[in-house]
Amino acid sequence: MTKPHVHASHPALIARLKRADGHLRSVIAMIEDGKPCLDIAQQLQAVEKAVVNAKRALIHDHMDHCLDEDQSSADRDELKVIARYL
Repeated sequence: MTKPHVHASHPALIARLKRADGHLRSVIAMIEDGKPCLDIAQQLQAVEKAVVNAKRALIHDHMDHCLDEDQSSADRDELKVIARYL
């Protein structure tokens, strides 16, 4: 069994994603309530930005704390793979 992979930044990341989840639920309610498309699009943009920023924070944290400084071949390969998500 593998141990959990937890960084010091994960609690803040979880909080950020929970806020984005709540915001997304509000957007769904806006659509169901027939709110104007412009208002919905604006709120969707905010949700999208929150998720993108959370992803970027996770990836940067991984690159800072999980990849060895000696940059083994496996680490270089992993860096190439995870960098595609930026």
